[in-house]
Amino acid sequence: MPPAIKSALHVSYLSASLPCRTSPVFLPFLYPQQRSASILSAISDNAGAYHKKIRRGRGPSSGKGKTSGRGHGGQKQHGKVPRDFTGGQTPDHIVHGTRGFNNVFSLEMRPLNLERVQSWVNQGRLNPSRPITIRELAKSRCVSQVKDGVQLLAKGSETLTSPLHIVASRASASAIAAVEAAGGSVTTRYYTSKSIRNIIKGRTDPIHSLQSQITIPGQQQEGDRRKEYPFRLPDPASRKDIEYYRDPAHRGYLNYQLEEGHGPSLFFKTPGTGKFVAKAVKKRTASAVENRIW
Repeated sequence: MPPAIKSALHVSYLSASLPCRTSPVFLPFLYPQQRSASILSAISDNAGAYHKKIRRGRGPSSGKGKTSGRGHGGQKQHGKVPRDFTGGQTPDHIVHGTRGFNNVFSLEMRPLNLERVQSWVNQGRLNPSRPITIRELAKSRCVSQVKDGVQLLAKGSETLTSPLHIVASRASASAIAAVEAAGGSVTTRYYTSKSIRNIIKGRTDPIHSLQSQITIPGQQQEGDRRKEYPFRLPDPASRKDIEYYRDPAHRGYLNYQLEEGHGPSLFFKTPGTGKFVAKAVKKRTASAVENRIW
């Protein structure tokens, strides 16, 4: 190994030239570093950062010689075999069939926990004085790859301290209770995958649509903001979506359409609100009784 580079001459020179009033605290910073001349040959990767390539077919002492770990002959040694290949007979997925199905009506909601929202607020990446919509969440990278909407969940609700006003696609009951206990509000509204893309690009209003009557603190009120965007935000058309966003328990933005004492369902009537019409029963006359044979 090459000898270490010594700096005794430099140390003696500096010690002779330094005045006596120099504090000994600064002496280590004035001396040049002492390193071994072989430092470049000792550089290596961290443990586990590099894996040596296995050299196959290089003799029996390596453990991967001769057959190179593939065994003796056969199809698995000579070529690639599909994982479900059973020797050419009828495949198992045809004999036994497949289980399950692909639900084309399911929605892929991006989960969002309250602890993550509060962390973004503490870092200054979200403004708690403004409504937090899908646009703010996507621009701050709080959520990514939003397809059908954002669902607000209550994980880490004990860390929530800021009064937030959140507009999301769905929200759990515990998340709604935690946000409202902190002085904020939760509003759920309808989105489509195309409208979400337009919202992120700034082409659509993230809150208001033709049927919405949403009022959130910190929201701009001057004029009709819907005229500033080239595309309007759609409203639900299916019965399932309309019933969800009409429900006050979900904090849906269409709950103003409900009459007092009525439920959100469009099919089932609220008990006590329907009209009962009694059918008229014809009374038998005496002549009809006399004409009977027995």
